[in-house]
Amino acid sequence: MAANPEETHTLLETAHRVLPGGTFGNTAADLIIAHGKGSRVWDEKGNEYIDYLLGSGPMIIGHGHPEVTAAVQAQLERGTTFFANNPQGIELAAAIADAVPCADKVRFASTGSEADAFAIRLARAYAGRSKILKFEGGYHGYSDYGLMSLAPKKPGNSAVPIPDSAGIPESVKEDILVAPFNDADAVESLINEHKHSIAAVFMEPLQRLIPPRPGFLEAMRELTLANDILLVFDEVVTGFRMAYGGAQEYYGVVPDLCTLGKAIGGGFPISAIAGREDIMALFDKDRAEADRFVPQVGTLSGNPIAAAAGLATLEVLRRPGTYERYFETGEKLMSALSRILEESGIEGQVVGAPPMFDIVFAGGEVRNYRDTIRGDGAKMPRLNELLRDRGILKGENKYYVSTAIDDTDVEETIAAWGDAIGELAES
Repeated sequence: MAANPEETHTLLETAHRVLPGGTFGNTAADLIIAHGKGSRVWDEKGNEYIDYLLGSGPMIIGHGHPEVTAAVQAQLERGTTFFANNPQGIELAAAIADAVPCADKVRFASTGSEADAFAIRLARAYAGRSKILKFEGGYHGYSDYGLMSLAPKKPGNSAVPIPDSAGIPESVKEDILVAPFNDADAVESLINEHKHSIAAVFMEPLQRLIPPRPGFLEAMRELTLANDILLVFDEVVTGFRMAYGGAQEYYGVVPDLCTLGKAIGGGFPISAIAGREDIMALFDKDRAEADRFVPQVGTLSGNPIAAAAGLATLEVLRRPGTYERYFETGEKLMSALSRILEESGIEGQVVGAPPMFDIVFAGGEVRNYRDTIRGDGAKMPRLNELLRDRGILKGENKYYVSTAIDDTDVEETIAAWGDAIGELAES
């Protein structure tokens, strides 16, 4: 049911009065989502959208899934949080350990940023070295270290990290090395130069939307093993999305550590660090040497409501045929979007994988971050605006696909793409 226009206006006014920019920092101020169900969401004005934003990824099985709702309601009656072990959190950790190849042990946090920050600290403590090698354009949360060379406006020498926010100390640069994604030679060169000070290669196995080239992840595994460096996969996005065991299962390359989030909470805030027994032991004060112990505490870590939602989500995902249907839907969407784009005459290409993809408005091979920014940057926000007018909701540069998307959603999406891209081509 649509809100009274006057009430919506009042809500917007309140948002601008109490929130910087009138937003939580995520989406435009005028987008106020009132509710969601299945593959769709409705804004405060009553407008209906096929949802490819998915809360930035967590709603992988759709909104208001009855099994997730039932699990959450059951836990609400038992209590909301305890700052102690609870059955749901323990069971979720066991489910993660059973599913994820690298996960001997699991430690919970509340957000992907938090999990990444702890994983960086853990890798440094284990290796006894300070430098982290990451990839330009790779997103690893909003810590000082995570926000180095995520989206540099004026990229320079890629090995020199560039802060993406004010307030990051200059000293952070000393402990971050940056390489272009999909360039094993560049990584090898940096390792040869700095190998005695590098703790870990920290990477998204599928970087934002850019798939690894054949052999690239294998090369990262070989290089890190040969030089006694940890390999850490940031699977906050790809975990349980690319496959039930994540991108490490999908690509067949197992890191030493990984971080997880989004899908493991079913829409509630929970994340995890998972990895090898000997590395994860540094979180255990009874096992770690005093000078190597990594304290890790969080008020809501392993929250039972979030864990209950995550368990219900994973139960749905692991049912036979789920990923086959999921990928089939994504492939159908990617193929249609590619065809419509080609027919429009607009220079660009669809990049990503069936669970998440988008257009890069540039020709030529897209191998790394710099390839994604060499095209027409004005087209994406304009297309997103045209699509929103036609009932398609997505992020700034990504479509997340949910298992709730059905044939009707696909047909309506393709029709909206045809109309919106046609208008974009004429403008």
